[in-house]
Amino acid sequence: MKNTHHDIQEKINKKLWSACDTFRGAIPSNQYQNYILTFLFLKYVSDVHQEAYEKLKDQYGKDDERIKRRLERERFVLPDHCSFNFVFENKNKDNIGEIINQALRGIAQANPKKLGQVFGDIDFNSEANLGRPAEKNARLRDLINLFHDIDLRPSVIGDQDIVGNSYEYLIAKFAEDGGQKGGEFYTPAGVAQLLAELIEPKDGETIYDPTCGSGSLLVRAANLVKSKNFSIYGQESNSATYALCKMNMFLHGIDNANIERGDTIRGPIFLEGNSVKKFNKVVANPPFSLDKWGYEEAEVDPYGRFKKRDLPPKTKGDYAFIIHMVESLLEGGTAAVVVPHGVLFRGASEGRIRESFIKENLIDAVIGLPSNLFYGTGIPAAILVLKKGRKNKDILFIDASRDFEPGKRQNKLRMDGPNADIPRIFECYKKRKNVDKYAAVVSVKDVEANEFNLNISRYVDTFEEEAEVDINAVQKEINQLEKELSVVQAKMKGYLKELGYES
Repeated sequence: MKNTHHDIQEKINKKLWSACDTFRGAIPSNQYQNYILTFLFLKYVSDVHQEAYEKLKDQYGKDDERIKRRLERERFVLPDHCSFNFVFENKNKDNIGEIINQALRGIAQANPKKLGQVFGDIDFNSEANLGRPAEKNARLRDLINLFHDIDLRPSVIGDQDIVGNSYEYLIAKFAEDGGQKGGEFYTPAGVAQLLAELIEPKDGETIYDPTCGSGSLLVRAANLVKSKNFSIYGQESNSATYALCKMNMFLHGIDNANIERGDTIRGPIFLEGNSVKKFNKVVANPPFSLDKWGYEEAEVDPYGRFKKRDLPPKTKGDYAFIIHMVESLLEGGTAAVVVPHGVLFRGASEGRIRESFIKENLIDAVIGLPSNLFYGTGIPAAILVLKKGRKNKDILFIDASRDFEPGKRQNKLRMDGPNADIPRIFECYKKRKNVDKYAAVVSVKDVEANEFNLNISRYVDTFEEEAEVDINAVQKEINQLEKELSVVQAKMKGYLKELGYES
């Protein structure tokens, strides 16, 4: 019987997760995740290259120079002594950690535009992370042997995005294990899918994430553009997470993604002259209420992002990221951003920024999400959808806080099935109509009358009236229960009498 796409995916996922046993218990998952994910990447590029080489060898025979020239026109270059097979052949050497490091450096140097700087911060020869030489080498040999049994050749996995999906599967698993740290680099799949659908990416558009983490939002958005004609941009401040994102893009076949490393508020990289670059679609899940976000730098921002509106408070950076996203939008563009609920109603400078957004007619929708969706925090969040140049003078409020699939550790937004949450939210967003206990379309004037407060409960009444109690029916039920109780008591008294326990 032929294996289905789902069977192959499940098989690979199980093998990859078992590979984590090499490290589990010895070092924290936030340390070993990079080793596992990098090895998946190395195995993938090696298997793709090996299969391409074998096909060309069948075609050109022993003409190695011609084969080499053809291989150099493929998606990437894999130099000699940089493949997984070379690493496998040398697995028993005492310097196997350094051999792996050299292989990764060789791949990065041969593919500077696509893979430059990707492996710079990972060290397979680190005693601090992997233990003393004997322990380290044993751990690396186990890892090499496990990955040797995983076949990622295109002829085996087909044209489905199995490797990219496996990468996402592992990132999600590591985020789940990582608690607070997991939330720093990964947006849960359901939330990522909803954000991607809300911005509605189209053919030929530019898509940007200013806090891209491991790239899950960008991948989801790219997957919605059927023509595959789009341009991806992302910036990430954490070097390890930046590397995960670069690999994630490549494994999903997004070879031309523009992913840069740096702090978006203090030093935005995508620029046009003296201002930040503008995009058709912007999507983000920034860190909630970041303390030291760059207030001092924002005061003298050379790109003028914060001149039009108040500066966000020193200890809460939520609006700094939102302002940057708005300033990065083309006219007619759409942005969607995850925010803590405080963004909707807090006063002082945040209240003045919110008032400015509402008066500029930028806020298109406010969507309340269930609690406990995100790694590392159980608080409920919301999504702000912003549009530049919109015509309608109202704001859609959706309370989706009660619709989710409960989980032991995290709740989930359901993507499909009869009770799917995401299609319901998106359909409501598109139809833009009042829905009892769920959604309300509110004029900007009414929001102004509410002192520019965007708290969803002010506009969507979710109060459920209790059903009227039929007193007569309840009394009848009580009378019946008392009759049944007296019968039981009489029987018990009889049984006790027979046993000699007369009262």
